[in-house]
Formats: sequence, C-alpha cells, structure tokens
Amino acid sequence: MGSLKSSMKPATKTKTAGQSQDDVVYCHIFDAILEQRLPPATKLSEEALAEIFGVSRTIIRRALLRLSLEQVVVIRPNRGAMVASPTVDEARQIIKAREVMELAITELAAENATKAQIDECRKLVAKENKAFEQGDYGSGLRLSGEFHIKLAEMAENAPLLAFQRSLVSQTSLLIAQYETSNHSNCSQDEHSALLNAIESGNKEKALALMQEHLDHIRSKLNLDGRTASSDLHVVFSNVLKNR
Repeated sequence: MGSLKSSMKPATKTKTAGQSQDDVVYCHIFDAILEQRLPPATKLSEEALAEIFGVSRTIIRRALLRLSLEQVVVIRPNRGAMVASPTVDEARQIIKAREVMELAITELAAENATKAQIDECRKLVAKENKAFEQGDYGSGLRLSGEFHIKLAEMAENAPLLAFQRSLVSQTSLLIAQYETSNHSNCSQDEHSALLNAIESGNKEKALALMQEHLDHIRSKLNLDGRTASSDLHVVFSNVLKNR
C-alpha cells in the first residue's frame, strides 16, 4: 500500500465561501470516490483524516456520516468507516436503481431544461472530453458523474436529485471494483447526443439514448472483479501539501 502523501490531485469539487469544515471534508472525500482515488474497501481512519484536514475527529465523523447516508461509506460499530464495497448482488441492484432513476430524470429534463442549463452541461462535456483525451481518467469519470447530476438538476425534482447523487457515486464504486475494460470511454459522444435530444424536447429519442448509455455502462462490468485499497495519506496528499 502506498504512503498517502504521493498520489492525490487537487480536489475538484467547488468549495464555496461559508462552507463548514465538515462540508469541505465531505466534498474532498466525495470527489476522491468519484475519481476512483478512494477504491472500494478503503479504510477511512478518523485519526488519519483529522490529521490530513487539520480538523477534529468530530468534524470527520459528521462528514463520514453524510457519506454513509449516501451509501458510499459504511460505518461499522467498533471498527470504523470504510469506502463501500458492493457485492455482486448489490451491484446489480444499484445498476437497476440507476436505470429507473436516469430514465425518470431524462423524461423530466426533456420537459424542464433551460438553455442556460444545457449550455452549462455542454461546457462540462467539453471538460470531460479533454480529461479523457489527456489520459486523466479519474477527472473524466468525475466529470461524467457531474454530468448526470446536472441532468437531475434539469429535472427540477429535489428527491430525484438527492437519489441521483448517491447512485452516481455508488456507480463509480462499481466501475472501480468491477470494470473489465482498460479505462476505455465512449460516453463523450453519448452525452452530447443525449443533450441534443433533451434540448429539442424529443423525449422518446432522449430516453432511447439514455437506455443505450446505461446498457453500455453495464456491459463493461464484470461482476467478479476486485481492486486494491489505498493509503489515505496518498489520496489526500494535496490537502497535506497545502496546510
């Protein structure tokens, strides 16, 4: 296992003025999961994280509790927290839930999306494409997840948005744990085509494209795969560097 001080890129989720300490910690860990810098089954030591972020263990506990409510972190009595490691059966359930959720979101987005939201999503897709072209798979995957969260914002349905955040991060865990391809990506054109259909208000086409996109994600998963865990000081090395 590497020493947590050498492999984390700067956290990329936007931090805004006025955020609480646990908001900041939550955002860093959420980003690290989306970018697959925190693989499934990684132990999340409160002591190590408190040292890394320069906050109390109470702050760390609050952030981890929020992540556990999104089902991307598991808190085990008397054993601490760890990044979730979905079983094969749980993986299948997550993929099915994601399918139901994404189709509902796509239908509502085709009804409610504004031009400003579409334009913002196109910029996100451009950043995603650039990340993959530059071989930055972690950032590309995070941006892909953010794209799907933005679609949920277009749907104008708060419960769907909350569920989507959890399912997007859980799917990132599935990809880290079970994906068989060598980080191949073909979602870029799929995202652009989906946006075009949503912008035109063509629900049928948008739903068909989303189903195809989800089928593609599912087809890349081999539900026998495993991955190694990481040392927390490597994942959050940028935080330590900036302290």
